Amino acid sequence: MLRSLVVALLTTVMPASAPDHLVRADWDIPGGAGTLHVREVRLDSAKRARPVILVHGARVPGVASFDLPVAGGSLAEDLAREGRRVIVMDATGYGGSTRPPAMTEPPEANPPVVTGEQAVKDIEAVVRWLRSGRVDLVGWATGGHWAAWYASEYPHRVANLVVHSSLYGATVGHPLFGGPPPSGAYRLSTGAQLLPAWDSSIPVPDKTEWRDPRVAQSYVDAALASDPTSADREPPSFRAPTGAMADSHRLANGTQLWDAHRIRARTLVLRAEYDFWSRPADLTALAGDLTAAREVRAVTLEGATHHVHLDRPGKGRTRFIEEVTGWLR
Repeated sequence: MLRSLVVALLTTVMPASAPDHLVRADWDIPGGAGTLHVREVRLDSAKRARPVILVHGARVPGVASFDLPVAGGSLAEDLAREGRRVIVMDATGYGGSTRPPAMTEPPEANPPVVTGEQAVKDIEAVVRWLRSGRVDLVGWATGGHWAAWYASEYPHRVANLVVHSSLYGATVGHPLFGGPPPSGAYRLSTGAQLLPAWDSSIPVPDKTEWRDPRVAQSYVDAALASDPTSADREPPSFRAPTGAMADSHRLANGTQLWDAHRIRARTLVLRAEYDFWSRPADLTALAGDLTAAREVRAVTLEGATHHVHLDRPGKGRTRFIEEVTGWLR
């Protein structure tokens, strides 16, 4: 399939002692609802490695979640330096992917858009574009819900699955979802609105002990930059579809949207101890329902937050990366 290179290939020369160059390339690929933006991060030598697709969550798109241009801010680069061919995707309505027409109108004019059904179609479009047979999937929060849903619908396409701090729908009751379900096609988020939940889950007064301020600022900047209309509003804000929140409301109130018994991939289920999104019952119930999976490992990351892959190495990030890279090997 003809692939459209939309951003020049970026090559970072490693020190002379290293045999490989790190390569980044951005692509627009065909998707069922328009085009999907993907970023490839790999070493030169990993052209034929089995791809691992990183799937973002309900608000912040792929690059801002997984490939920030600061030290300690790129899970994609960490995995790439382990020899993986990493694909960072934006689901429909996020980042560089096509936004549904409803996202150009006032949010209250339409119901929530881009629910899990669309996200599963988006993952399938990326998998088909890759033409690699099976893939690995790593999903964070709602991205873990989407990745596992995909693995249940296409069990033959997924070799290894990592579900990180995700809702599963195994129990009723959640402090974030006690009211009515979300309405409106999308929500707006300012940079300042991205940090309070993260801050509140860090159990020390000085948040810089736990999180590098440069990572936090890069996260905010990249999220705002992901929407070309951000600067049109004051303060600047970016759009995110509310379909994921509608799904999450159902999951948080005891409705399971996909059948984990159908997943055959080796599956690692992770949950951060200080997570504000998933619940302990989500981890244990999902692990218990993975009866067809070739192998299952369930881990609570002690002393870690929902944003563990963006926290400091000694605050859970190192353990998280060790779990993920070890599983993908």
